[in-house]
Amino acid sequence: MDTLNGAGPFTVFAPTNAAFEKIPAETRNGLMQPDQRDALTGILTYHVVPGRVDAAALTQQIDAGGGSATLTTVQGGTLTATVVDGTVTLTDEAGNTSKVVMADVAASNGIIHAIDTVVMPN
Repeated sequence: MDTLNGAGPFTVFAPTNAAFEKIPAETRNGLMQPDQRDALTGILTYHVVPGRVDAAALTQQIDAGGGSATLTTVQGGTLTATVVDGTVTLTDEAGNTSKVVMADVAASNGIIHAIDTVVMPN
């Protein structure tokens, strides 16, 4: 996956280790198999949004959108960002949610927000 090696900038919603542990071990192990490389790449690039979207900009997008912002991922799918109980929450295409647990971690080619659940594309 060469996407993140590019100049960017990118915004990455990076699942924590605990987020990955929520995925059943059988599923995680299956995704590591060579024949599942495309599926794994799709999941990983679903966590990446083109551009540098820090917490302030994301909150502004949510406010401007009347309470939600639609983010198009590098994978081609969408994530919906809202604020729930003061926390930015992402909803994936299947309706699953993930909360931002740490925002605005600087990276050389963008910014990282840690999330508590792996989001999945359709």
